[in-house]
Amino acid sequence: MRVTGILPEDAPDPRVEQAERLKLMPIPVMGLVSQPSLEDTDTVGLGYSQDARGYSEMTASVTYTLWRNPIDRSDPVNLADLNQQARRAIEDVPPWPRPAWLVEQVKRMRYPQLWEAVRTTWHRDQSQRTSVRSVLVDHVNYILMNQYRQELGLSDNPWDQPEPAVTDRMVNGQVSVFVNGVEVPGAEVDTDPFVYGIGAELADGGVVTAVLPRAELKRIQVQFTTRG
Repeated sequence: MRVTGILPEDAPDPRVEQAERLKLMPIPVMGLVSQPSLEDTDTVGLGYSQDARGYSEMTASVTYTLWRNPIDRSDPVNLADLNQQARRAIEDVPPWPRPAWLVEQVKRMRYPQLWEAVRTTWHRDQSQRTSVRSVLVDHVNYILMNQYRQELGLSDNPWDQPEPAVTDRMVNGQVSVFVNGVEVPGAEVDTDPFVYGIGAELADGGVVTAVLPRAELKRIQVQFTTRG
């Protein structure tokens, strides 16, 4: 969620509109099970493709705040590793009043965000690219290209898109994962040094995937559930 310009103090919270747009999703939106280290802040993005027949693809992406010490949120270990520019942007308070939701959002930037960590992907028509393996590879590469550019030695130019770091050959299809309390067949990418990816088909159609920072895996319970 990005907001630019000067907003009036009574500007509406964009998450309300996002929640309405999510009703377009033909299947329930999934997330990780409730756990102390993760906070679902209702930051959910919706992407879609259309053709002459209507919606052909939809993807809902959930972002979480990570708490390394959820018992004491004032513990400095919870703070994100920010550069000076980002830290200054957070700490500089403008001389005009801001909406409460925006103040909350800026404060949250102090802490690590698991950006678009969980995706629910729906395709109207089934093909090879709608398989768990393909959807998972797409999600892993998307996170790597957008969140780990420096680690991958890429330029800051977002249009610089090299060959995908992860391919179908790196997917392990012999794993299982819990979805709504039921153990189901899944697929994982456990070869990348920066992220871990896992996904599964959903009973009502579609695919759920998660791409998580490897450095934080010990703090995260990787089980999926329908978001409330």
